[in-house]
Amino acid sequence: MNLDELNELDFGNIGVWPWPVKIVLILLICTLLSVGFYYLDTQEQLLQLEQAEKQETTLRKEFEQKQAKAASLDKYKQQLEEMRQSFGAMLRQLPNKTEVAELLVDVSQTGLAAGLEFELFQPAGEAPKEFYAELPIQLKVHGGFHEFGEFISGLAALPRIVTIHDVRIRPASGQAKGKNSRKQAGETKLILEATAKTYRYLEEGGE
Repeated sequence: MNLDELNELDFGNIGVWPWPVKIVLILLICTLLSVGFYYLDTQEQLLQLEQAEKQETTLRKEFEQKQAKAASLDKYKQQLEEMRQSFGAMLRQLPNKTEVAELLVDVSQTGLAAGLEFELFQPAGEAPKEFYAELPIQLKVHGGFHEFGEFISGLAALPRIVTIHDVRIRPASGQAKGKNSRKQAGETKLILEATAKTYRYLEEGGE
């Protein structure tokens, strides 16, 4: 079949076309249908499949992470219980309202036992925090380095929490200055000024 015969084909009567032309036409129509079907349906399904695979990967990672956490759940519970016990032990070191006066006496007696002379021992007002209150005590004591060290060690050994802040040490008024006084520093009387802070647990209601 040549080009002239193709030009003479009657598109209104395809049934009389030669079989080779009919086969080519059928193959062409099938190809067009396949391409159209791919773009109209198959391509969308492939995109959905790709998205589903990505989602599966994400879900798999999340599952592995949650599985690891679930496997460590007992360990986390044990750590939480240990933290609660530790926190409870710390709270028990904070005096309640009725024990504050006794603690102040303990601080004072610790200083006297160290051989210090108190010039000032003045508890200030409470400073409420989240679940506890700070009780600052202004201190001014006379003594030597050895007595100061013994006093600080004694405070650290108390069953309740007491911390020292804003420490200032200076020679007592009337002390000689110079090389001779530095040689006899162990005998020099000093003044220690500081703020001792103790802490009280605030019960429900903030009292």
